[in-house]
Amino acid sequence: MSVRIIVDSSTDVGEQYRGRIEVVPLTLHFGDQEYFDGVTIDKQEFYRKLVESDVLPTTSQATPAMFDKVFREVAAAGDSAVVICLSSKLSGTYQSACIAAEDYENIYVVDSLSVAIGTGVLAEYAVTCAEQGMPASLIANLVTKKREDVCVIALLDTLEYLKKGGRISKTVAFAGGVLNIKPVVTVSEGEVALIGKARGSRNGNNLLVEKIRQSGGVDFSLPVLLGYTGLSPALLDKYVEDSRELWADALEEIPRSLLCSVIGTHVGPGAVAAAFFKKG
Repeated sequence: MSVRIIVDSSTDVGEQYRGRIEVVPLTLHFGDQEYFDGVTIDKQEFYRKLVESDVLPTTSQATPAMFDKVFREVAAAGDSAVVICLSSKLSGTYQSACIAAEDYENIYVVDSLSVAIGTGVLAEYAVTCAEQGMPASLIANLVTKKREDVCVIALLDTLEYLKKGGRISKTVAFAGGVLNIKPVVTVSEGEVALIGKARGSRNGNNLLVEKIRQSGGVDFSLPVLLGYTGLSPALLDKYVEDSRELWADALEEIPRSLLCSVIGTHVGPGAVAAAFFKKG
């Protein structure tokens, strides 16, 4: 009997983990067009549509039926599973997984209290635990404890998409654009929170480095992951160059991922993010 690690499609992981994790898709809508995230539309196509479309896309939670389909396969194989979902404060996907899991034994659902690469580093940690032979129940307990140490910090390039989604006023978005404001956000207790603002990309990168240091430092013995939104990783490349002293002595190459459609919908292209476990 093996332990499977299952996530929803809002979870981003590094390239080397993608074949070791099963994914349940959320649903995307561009106007009246419906897509299953990661199944009938990939990330690159999503960002092309995001840039080209006048309509802001919407996302819908994964349903209990979608989870049940995967759980039936787990049960039929005699396996167990740990399911790690995006924050229950941001989506109903966690509740959907819990509803589906009620009919099965040996399936454990964990609320990551995070999203995207934040959930991703937890999933990578869970994969490592599973490959070390730990049972699903122990892995679920460990992931629940370790989620308290996960830190996600992101620098946004534009306020335009937050304005389109009604998250900020047109006046604030206009002022931010004129002043070239780059907000820095984190995920705190399962919700997105603003923790700083900078003028320009260089100052934004410096602020991102400062906020990572203020968090208590990076535990390099556990997964670390960088992410970006949009069609080009150029802004992430610039951030890595500007923050080299953070990573140079610990990592030869920093794993990275294009961020999920849930994040892209709300922040637009040009965001740069880091996820890691804080030092204990």
